[in-house]
Amino acid sequence: MKILDRYILVTYLKTFFSVFIILMLIFILQSVWLYITELAGKDLEIDIIFKFLLYVSPRMVVLVLPLTILLSSIMVFGKFAENYEFAAMKSTGISLQRAMRGLSVFIIGLSITTFFFANNVIPTAEFNFYNLRKNIAKKKPAMAIAKGQFNQIGDLINIKVEGKSGDRGQYLKGVTIHKKSKKSDGNRTVIVAKTGELKSTEDSDILKLVLFDGNYHDDLQPKDINQRKKNRPHIKSTFETYTLNIDLAQMNNVDFEQKDYSSKYTMLNVKELDYSIDSLRLGKKDSYNELALTMYNRSTAPVLNSNIKPKEVDSVCIDGDFMDLFEIKKQAQLIDLAINSINSTTQIITSKKRTLAINEKNLNKHVISYYEKFALGFACIILFFIGAPLGALIRKGGIGLPIIIAVVLFLTYHFIGIFAKNSAEDNSINPIFATWLSTLIMLPLSIYLTSRATKDRSLINLDGVLVPLKSILTKKTIASPLDKNVFITEDSEEYHKIIEYSNDKLIDIVKNYRQYDIEERYRNTSLKLLNERGITEEELRFGGNLHNENYENALRYKTAYDENSSMSLKLYLFYVLFGISGAVLRNNGFPTLGVIMLIIGIMSLLLFLITLTKAFINQSNFYKLLEKNTASNIFIVLFIGIPLYFLYFNFYKKKMKEDLKQIR
Repeated sequence: MKILDRYILVTYLKTFFSVFIILMLIFILQSVWLYITELAGKDLEIDIIFKFLLYVSPRMVVLVLPLTILLSSIMVFGKFAENYEFAAMKSTGISLQRAMRGLSVFIIGLSITTFFFANNVIPTAEFNFYNLRKNIAKKKPAMAIAKGQFNQIGDLINIKVEGKSGDRGQYLKGVTIHKKSKKSDGNRTVIVAKTGELKSTEDSDILKLVLFDGNYHDDLQPKDINQRKKNRPHIKSTFETYTLNIDLAQMNNVDFEQKDYSSKYTMLNVKELDYSIDSLRLGKKDSYNELALTMYNRSTAPVLNSNIKPKEVDSVCIDGDFMDLFEIKKQAQLIDLAINSINSTTQIITSKKRTLAINEKNLNKHVISYYEKFALGFACIILFFIGAPLGALIRKGGIGLPIIIAVVLFLTYHFIGIFAKNSAEDNSINPIFATWLSTLIMLPLSIYLTSRATKDRSLINLDGVLVPLKSILTKKTIASPLDKNVFITEDSEEYHKIIEYSNDKLIDIVKNYRQYDIEERYRNTSLKLLNERGITEEELRFGGNLHNENYENALRYKTAYDENSSMSLKLYLFYVLFGISGAVLRNNGFPTLGVIMLIIGIMSLLLFLITLTKAFINQSNFYKLLEKNTASNIFIVLFIGIPLYFLYFNFYKKKMKEDLKQIR
């Protein structure tokens, strides 16, 4: 490995690991905050909490690693460009691609490692994390009675409270309890009380709940099935005090190493996902075949002729209605049978549709999880080729602008992926395409940025569009060159007058003749007299008196403002004209022409906003030379400049011409 490659790699790794550790800590703290209700108040040992954090960490890598690569690349290469290290490399013939070569090998190796990490470590961590959460949920349920929602306590009790008070939350308000029966399914007992109190201690195996001022409702289940269908007997009573004891000994004796759930798609590797996807697809096919067979059998098509006995009539007398083949009574029976059959079939299809939708969603999640493991590795490579050239282009390292750019790009990548995968779950888009969508969108950006940085060009080149457009919409302003060969004749009255001026007066004429609207022959004559008096042109140049640099710069900004604002005005008229005309035509019988004009209007609006921005920058630079702060003008541009641009254009064109004369 060459010294340059080692230097770039070491610098990158230092930034990479620093950013990775910081981001991991942030995301882990966010996870702790997310699952705090599952950890707080459970009297958990420190090793259980450590395991919880250890198992939740691998899932964070999917988010942290791409962001780390993007941010580190921008920071490192931005720092190289900011410190002119890239300029030194280029001066020795080392291109950006050569500088990125060593890191590219590292990133490719990292992406391969990421695939194996996502394929082996993350599924194992998800498996352990899910089972650990399930076991923690059983620990001390008396401490997990949250207000405003039903809380499962054991296998038989569901409790909901409207409010909690007291130093330990032992006083309850608005208590509702659903109690299941040990012999049958369903909530057979409902207890409602105005208030309640938890009188047991936190370390007790008995949860003692005392209820006050409530009622007790219990559904009875007769042994005779016919009696159950006729009526639903129940017992209802009221109480002033009711004590409910729940044995928590078995529930608190939780084995945190118990692992009995392992079928979720996030817990599977590529091989297991491939097997599961095949099984789910076969199950999907069997479900459709089963539904088709059920519908066919319900149609009674095979035995239709056996069940129908039409009356014997002459076929010639039939008027086209097949119901006339049957007796009136039979017709009513057939209609009733058809209605019942349709209703029953509709219910079957509706129920089956929900089941098939759930199965389809489960299948799509498995497919997404399968391809995510591959897409993550490619995303690491693509984000590196976005961050590295982007850092070289913006020429800014550190933790300021790079963080903003990296977060915006990563959120764009991440949200596109989330929206695509959510849409793929219900088959709105193909799940395979949804998994790769965010990566595919970032791929052209990486190619574009790498190309721009390699060719040492700016990030965005609007001149390719604006320069040809400017040549069409505006007339090029060409400044007339300074004619140094014209002088005031020595026998004229003007010459006898100027020869009496002091040196300071002559220097002022040389420097500011434009502001005084004096002809060039006066400047040339003043410069000649100064030379005769011993003040050379070089001395004037070094003293800053040969030209008024502020004025020349201001004139250049004003000329650029005139060109850009003039083009903005014409584009403004275009987007108003085409936009309004297109909207009118589209709504009045000319949709195609209207849409075309609307597109032209929208394109004119975009170009107008670009040229307006450039004109505003020219205007701001102009007034900086006058030591005037024009930052507040942005509000004028937004609220007046866009809707009423012709007023803004005329006002500032005249004002800048007058202000130009103030520069000395």
